[in-house]
Amino acid sequence: MRSFWSEPFLWIHLAGLAALPILLVLCWLGLAVGDPILPVWLELLLIVVVGIAPVLWMQLFRHFNIFSILILALKPEKLTQEQRKILSLFKKPLQRVLAIAAPILLVAILWQLYRAAPIAAPFAPFPPEWRFAGLLLAAAAFLLCNLFLQVPISVLAVLMTSESAFAATEPYPLEKIRQDFTIPGWQVNQILPFINVQEKQSSSASAPIIEDAGSKPSNSSNSI
Repeated sequence: MRSFWSEPFLWIHLAGLAALPILLVLCWLGLAVGDPILPVWLELLLIVVVGIAPVLWMQLFRHFNIFSILILALKPEKLTQEQRKILSLFKKPLQRVLAIAAPILLVAILWQLYRAAPIAAPFAPFPPEWRFAGLLLAAAAFLLCNLFLQVPISVLAVLMTSESAFAATEPYPLEKIRQDFTIPGWQVNQILPFINVQEKQSSSASAPIIEDAGSKPSNSSNSI
């Protein structure tokens, strides 16, 4: 196993991929509300722009900082050398390629959902006259679809990095992290306290045991 695979933030964000099917269903239900009020191409264009542009811009120019959970994020100065190496991997050219390829896949899926929207009409969350609300729901769900696809795919690319390539990677400059990465939420010193506890336990377990010579039991026997 590669040494950096022990970083829990990688697996937490990779697991976000499990939310993608749920979000696609929400998008489908939003598209199923009522009949189109705008030309088909215009409705799709609006959903694509709202759903893709913010996440694509973030991944291309200020990549999502994975050292965060919900509304909390680790302060850059609290990141370890290994964590800063992981950040450097998110700035590789492959990440830009994936950031562009992922939305193309989702747009193809969106088109299929739009075509199949009448099937979901009985389960639409709003009455037919609320078409605009349905489009808003579809756009919001599609935005989250992009986020929960883009971030796990970028994490997967990092996990596929070889151990030798990771060892040769330079830690990302501390002073540039806030400038070059999107850090969501409130910045704190620590998010997963149990990791430090485990490190302390492992370090104490590996520490040499020094016995007090004065307290060692004597093996000599008394002569009779």
